[in-house]
Amino acid sequence: MSSRCLHLLEKSKNLTQLKRAHALIITCGLGRNSFALSRILAFCSHPFHGALSYGYTIFKRIENPTICICNTMIKAFLLKDENNRAIEVYKSMLRYGLNPDNYTLPYVLKACSNMKSLNLGRLIHGHGLKLGFASDNFVGNTLIALYSASDEMGAVKLVFDEISWHCVVSYTVLICGYAKKGDVYSARLVFDEAPFKDRGVWGAMISGYVQNNCFKEGLKLFRLMQLSGVNPDEASFVSILCACAHLGALEIGRWIHRYVDKVKMPVGVKLGTALIDMYSKCGCLDLAEKVFDKMPERDVICWNTMISGYAMNGDGESTLRSFDEMQKSGVEPDGVTFISLFTACSHSNMAHEGIHLLHVMCNVYGIEPRNEHYGCIIDLLCRARLVEEADAIVQRMPIIVGSTCEEAIAWRALLSACCSYGDVNMAEAAAERLVKLERHSGAYVLLSNVYAVAGRHDEARRVRKMMKRRGVEKTPGCSSVEINGVVHEFIAGEKTHLQMDEIFQIVEVVRKHLGWIWIEEFEIYNNCPEINGHALMN
Repeated sequence: MSSRCLHLLEKSKNLTQLKRAHALIITCGLGRNSFALSRILAFCSHPFHGALSYGYTIFKRIENPTICICNTMIKAFLLKDENNRAIEVYKSMLRYGLNPDNYTLPYVLKACSNMKSLNLGRLIHGHGLKLGFASDNFVGNTLIALYSASDEMGAVKLVFDEISWHCVVSYTVLICGYAKKGDVYSARLVFDEAPFKDRGVWGAMISGYVQNNCFKEGLKLFRLMQLSGVNPDEASFVSILCACAHLGALEIGRWIHRYVDKVKMPVGVKLGTALIDMYSKCGCLDLAEKVFDKMPERDVICWNTMISGYAMNGDGESTLRSFDEMQKSGVEPDGVTFISLFTACSHSNMAHEGIHLLHVMCNVYGIEPRNEHYGCIIDLLCRARLVEEADAIVQRMPIIVGSTCEEAIAWRALLSACCSYGDVNMAEAAAERLVKLERHSGAYVLLSNVYAVAGRHDEARRVRKMMKRRGVEKTPGCSSVEINGVVHEFIAGEKTHLQMDEIFQIVEVVRKHLGWIWIEEFEIYNNCPEINGHALMN
């Protein structure tokens, strides 16, 4: 009879069947059987067809739960993102006199990481040390992830050194930790030290490069990965497509797309979104649309990427059409969606539509405007030559404590617009506010330029001297171009490219040609010599 009860339990497909099997188990005298209870809780904790509340009710009535039963409940709460309840089960387990094992501690430490509770994680770490888990691989890897999330890289290195055996997961987690902190040099040292590199280790290092804007290094490592005979996974493809998007490396991106088709990898939401983003940023909207249309499933990020693609390519009508389709599909837009919409309206001279969308965002979807939205609206109004209205919005904009960077976005948009239309007085006021919000060269450079265009060269020199006196350095400009599948990168002031002499020769020819055009243009319009000289100099 007992075997029949357990067989019914294993065959249960839904909660109703489980309750019948549970009732039969109780009538057969197996209500306190640890194995039977563990199977019931395992079913209840399933992330898809489980019933966690029913399982927890059973758990609370168990007089002497085993370590296996406690681990099942902790894992169940962790999968449901109920981290506090996972910790409560851990405390209950300790009250029962049970010691955690190397399955319990990783679950609980993961819950601490999710809650960003480093102090609690340290307490559990100390408990694990007392129980002899200092060198355990499972516990150590989770501790590395916990401390990495809090930028405690000193503690990460100590934990890594204490682990008795470094598996690929250990190296992967450590690489991700350094990359998250922005220390790609240390991440690469760990990568090079790894005796065996699976796709996870390769993918972590490639992702680390891309996250820290080292796009060319990411592409080089991807090529090295292929030469090593390791097949990329979806995460690696997503990272490398992101690098192609930022570099404008269309041919490499298209080759990766063909490679994905060749290995018959399913194009899911993440990979499809990465392809759309790459094609959009490379200016190939037709290819982006083909990928988008073929996707069987689209989430809000996918829709946002397609809408953003239209916006960055100046196709305002397609942006609005895509937004209408998004709403009809039942996907609810978020704040990022409206940033793309406002940008599209701004670059397509659609000020009326942009203001209407602001009303939709606030009153239909209840999204509170952030400073990024204000920045887009200000740019929208300024491009429509409604600078005074833009200034009024900036002045009324709510100031959020501790969000100076976000507030600076709106002021920067206003300053840029004032520079474009030569409004010196308003530019001075915007720049004065902006330099109080951030230590960045942009405000100084823009204000200096607006003075120069207005013929106030003494003021322009004064601003640049102020910039030097305060130790504010201008970030050098950077550009890249792809030729025959090779990305060439140029940084202002550097002359390290092997073909720099030939490049300068061509630039000199272009400069002379453009200089002749500019001189002719200024002579025709009889502009003042100060502006003429300034234009020629730039």
